[in-house]
Amino acid sequence: MTAIITGEAVVLELRPASFLLRAVGLIIDVVLTLVLYFVALTVVGSAAESTDLSTGVMMSLVLLIFFTVIVPVTVETLTRGRSLGKMIVGIRVVRDDGGAIRFRHAVIRGLAGFLEIYMTLGSVALLAGMFNERAKRLGDLMAGTHALKDRVTEEVKVVPEVPPRLRGWATMADIGRLPDAVSRRTLAYMQQAARMTPEARWRVSTELVAEVSRYVAPSAPQGTGPDEFLSAVMAERRSRDLARLTKSAARSAKLAQRIERLPYAD
Repeated sequence: MTAIITGEAVVLELRPASFLLRAVGLIIDVVLTLVLYFVALTVVGSAAESTDLSTGVMMSLVLLIFFTVIVPVTVETLTRGRSLGKMIVGIRVVRDDGGAIRFRHAVIRGLAGFLEIYMTLGSVALLAGMFNERAKRLGDLMAGTHALKDRVTEEVKVVPEVPPRLRGWATMADIGRLPDAVSRRTLAYMQQAARMTPEARWRVSTELVAEVSRYVAPSAPQGTGPDEFLSAVMAERRSRDLARLTKSAARSAKLAQRIERLPYAD
């Protein structure tokens, strides 16, 4: 995943498309383009059998440029960086700053694509993509674009809960001094824990337990695992914050009702 900071200081987390996805999407587009080209060439050739050889060659060149340059440029411009092959594999071409491509980007990619894909049988695009961090082909390097995954699986948010055997301890524990920075790091770990290796998970969780334990009293019951302890503390802290905010909102609503009943209230 790549992080990009925009001009408005907004951090975008982007997922560049892999070399394999780009290759599959490109193959689909090339096959479709060649099929359409040869179909059109057959139709035009049969309709112009009486023309001379030079006219036939000219017509085939016009059709070749139309299907390999004009059509891809038009499609990418209208769909903001997508094509049939890209739609199938779930990727989209964007600018390097994460924005949608425009006509000039599509033109540069289309002209370069004719050279690196069709005239060199894809060898230039293959070499450029293999040795580039974002699998960029030559047209992307010239236009300042790259491909992103358009289909991203939504991550399931982990909600901390108090384990049943720790409910009594969590209710009486003093966790009010836990700093917000420590709480944020603990919640971030809980969201990422399922994707971590067992060794890294154990190391990070034990470090967090040692840090959180300095602000929690009394200590957790003996035999409590690191993840159980962190989940219990975060869940209890959330419950207490919610209860405090609920009481504050109720007091504010009650005060507003009393003010409305005063003689000078509008």
